[in-house]
Amino acid sequence: MISNWSPTASRATRRPAAPVTYVLITLCCLVFVIGPAAGLNPAYGSGDALLAAQRAYFHHWGVVPGELFQASPRAALTPATALFVHGSWVHLLGNMLFLYVFGVMTEERMGPLRFTAFYVGCGYLALMGYAAANATSEQSLVGASGAISAVLGAFLYLFPGARVTSLLPFLFFLPLRFPAWVVLPFWAALQWLAAGRAASGPGVAYLAHLVGFGLGFVFAWVLFGSKKGPKGGLGRAVVGDGRATRVKAAPAPAPEGENQP
Repeated sequence: MISNWSPTASRATRRPAAPVTYVLITLCCLVFVIGPAAGLNPAYGSGDALLAAQRAYFHHWGVVPGELFQASPRAALTPATALFVHGSWVHLLGNMLFLYVFGVMTEERMGPLRFTAFYVGCGYLALMGYAAANATSEQSLVGASGAISAVLGAFLYLFPGARVTSLLPFLFFLPLRFPAWVVLPFWAALQWLAAGRAASGPGVAYLAHLVGFGLGFVFAWVLFGSKKGPKGGLGRAVVGDGRATRVKAAPAPAPEGENQP
């Protein structure tokens, strides 16, 4: 959510136009609801039958590193299809929160067409990077977090001074506001540490987060050079009449990118 934080400037407050972000959120939610992971579609059965359907669904639409580099056209498409598949309600809602909070301003800055190519391309490459590092794994990888991590990386470059409201567990979830240049590198550092401790079994694909984050930052740097923010201002985001903005979010925990069984 973007809001102008000057109480006297409500007339300048506006919600940026971000049609692609809203379409992506809608598609991810729709795919999840009609799939087996939501547990709402009776066609998939229940109990062991539902679990088997979930495994088959993730294997078909997700990335299986051991199959990805076998010159199969279907497998080559899975890093794109996996971006719209999520493993649980928590997985879905966490990713969509991050996409909504950081995607709106990023899309407005890039424009819908460029943002679409950026999101899908970086998400695809993030999952490919994870698969290349785990080339023999037969675990299926699903989730949009590689692409959303790229959005975070681009947001950091474009809006380093935007204020991000964070909920920190070790401070009893007190809402604290920090600039993006503090919050997002801290988040990336946590992904790096977690990636070093990650096991090869089911869990969170932290490496995909790191690859996506780096790709997003480099993409924004190459595309926009030194022109940061909607008005080209350095060091803080601006909206409407140029006053500083804040971003309401909860960047902890990180968006999930699950390596499903």
